[in-house]
Amino acid sequence: MRPLNKENANKPVRPERIIQFGEGNFLRAFVDWIVYNMDQKTDFNSSVVIVQPLGKGMIDTLNNQDCLYHVNLQGLDKGQVVNSLTLIDVVSRALNPYSQFDEFMKLAEQPEMRFVISNTTEAGIAFDPSCKLDDAPAASYPGKLTQLLYHRFKTFNGDMSKGLIIFPCELIFLNGHKLKETIYQYIELWNLGEDFKNWFEKACGVYATLVDRIVPGFPRKEIDAIKEKLQYDDNMVVQGEIFHLWVIEAPQEVAKEFPADKAGLNVLFVPSEAPYHERKVTLLNGPHTVLSPVAYLSGVNIVRDACQHPVIGKFIHKVMFDELMETLNLPKAELEQFAHDVLERFNNPFVDHQVTSIMLNSFPKYQTRDLPGLKVYLERKGELPKGLVLGLAAIITYYKGGVREDGAEIVPNDAPEIMDLLKQLWATGDTQKIAEGVLAAQSIWGEDLNQIPGLTAAVKADLDSIQEKGMLETVKSIL
Repeated sequence: MRPLNKENANKPVRPERIIQFGEGNFLRAFVDWIVYNMDQKTDFNSSVVIVQPLGKGMIDTLNNQDCLYHVNLQGLDKGQVVNSLTLIDVVSRALNPYSQFDEFMKLAEQPEMRFVISNTTEAGIAFDPSCKLDDAPAASYPGKLTQLLYHRFKTFNGDMSKGLIIFPCELIFLNGHKLKETIYQYIELWNLGEDFKNWFEKACGVYATLVDRIVPGFPRKEIDAIKEKLQYDDNMVVQGEIFHLWVIEAPQEVAKEFPADKAGLNVLFVPSEAPYHERKVTLLNGPHTVLSPVAYLSGVNIVRDACQHPVIGKFIHKVMFDELMETLNLPKAELEQFAHDVLERFNNPFVDHQVTSIMLNSFPKYQTRDLPGLKVYLERKGELPKGLVLGLAAIITYYKGGVREDGAEIVPNDAPEIMDLLKQLWATGDTQKIAEGVLAAQSIWGEDLNQIPGLTAAVKADLDSIQEKGMLETVKSIL
């Protein structure tokens, strides 16, 4: 088996136009895969320099392979099973700014540099007032980026054509707004002056993005078989699902410079990220939250099996297409396409997604993912959505604990105060008190849900039905 390096595998030389903060699985299976596709299918012709955001990381392993690695995509694509391996050749080199600070700063001097992309975890976009301009490097990611931008500004004497386009991929709503705000804080803290602030404001663009692809990472179980198939000793293989979506809140002139659509990729440049964020939370996360307790209490353990179950599958379809979709404002065809994509993701034959792994902190999840839809549905239709109400009753029942009919344990996991409340309520054995008590919990909902017309009675009726007839028969009664 050959080592994976540029002697044994073809590695094209392309202009370095992208600085990427982060060498983790997600960026390599998502952003670098997207850049690879743009290089292959358009005239984008760009390579990526990876900057390791922390002192310790994986760039030594990457550099040992000349920054070559394979992406293994698995899943369903329009009903067809896909299990592909692609050699990603777009990363030119990888730097550690903690040991290569001068090389890191020299990136700002390269005239062709145009993009900065990052994924430094949700905690990465934060203002650390202890950072100094002359730190080598600043500890925080926004601090390092400000150092780089300021050096570029000085190198090119404020040339407005040398600004950078910045796409943060951290999982924070309006991540671009947060990053921009933090850079302004450093400009002020370090007294970098009005001229630089003006250049940053006018020559650079920091754009909010939403990213979506499940990336399990290094395929430990299958790695020997994958290496055998490749005939390369690749220690940086990264596994991801087929589905990908990148929504970027930026004008069309930015889209022209980043021609992902011409490469047939699911990358959208839009005026506002908000409706797409709402769509993802509502149609992907929302169904997950209610299908999990319903499936588990019906004796089904895996998301894929729940989708394929003759009863639970219909419940999932009802919640997605008949209830939650009716509460969103994007075009119907777009929503239906997204929902079908979500179902293909739920049905991924390569992923055994345990429903119990989704059950952690179910009440707060319901509050953010499903409650808004329940309220809008009631407002628009004049009645409560039966599937979403049953989902809430199923969560309440799951939090009772105990065992299923087949003897499997029911182990709820949430904040101690929520666990204590449910324990006290279930101890009464009175479903009216249980329904009222959960719905009245301001600590969960920030309001008293007993005020929603008909909700208390509907939840009580579902709780009674689950106790008397079991979960599966209760689901059948609402279909």
